[in-house]
Amino acid sequence: MSTTLLTIFISSFIIALSGALMPGPLLTVTISYSSQRGFIVGPLLIAGHAILELILVAALLMGLAPFFQMPAVFVVSAIAGALILFCMAFGMFRSLPFLHLSLEGNNTRKNHPIISGILMSVANPYWIIWWATIGLGYILYSWQFGLWGITFFFTGHILADLSWYSLVAAAVAGGRSFLTDRLYRGLIMVCAVFLVVFAGYFAYAGITKLNTLIF
Repeated sequence: MSTTLLTIFISSFIIALSGALMPGPLLTVTISYSSQRGFIVGPLLIAGHAILELILVAALLMGLAPFFQMPAVFVVSAIAGALILFCMAFGMFRSLPFLHLSLEGNNTRKNHPIISGILMSVANPYWIIWWATIGLGYILYSWQFGLWGITFFFTGHILADLSWYSLVAAAVAGGRSFLTDRLYRGLIMVCAVFLVVFAGYFAYAGITKLNTLIF
């Protein structure tokens, strides 16, 4: 059981990190805010992001618990999640030669970081798609191990976001240059490889469960 929970935590961390690394509204706001307000902006933005996601996970668990327990739902979400992960990995590999991590901020008017963390998450269509496919599939899988499974999944997920955005905020606030484009592309490539592995596992789990339903 402990090994399974650790696996859930590690895989959740890597999958979430893969999404966090790709440029999006939250990354842009992190760079912009931390250039003026310092490192603390990173953790505060993720606090807002985490509040929204915790509410979402709780709502899914409370309202759809019986739905989660249906084998057919697990099959569909696992296979759909695998396809999305494969597509994400393909897109990451294809974008590697062109990726550039700009650490320049701007002076536009800014909300409180926690509020911005919530707003930027909702405003990102990718966030909604992620939770409707990969996130739902992972909740279904983790729910098999009760609240401990959900806890390890959510903790790994949020720690990935917190680690990356705190690193970016520290780099911007401190004027450091250790976050080079080469290192950034290397991180993207490693995550893309792991996404392929996880996609294969999800596809295998979904097909295996489908076979039990058919036969």
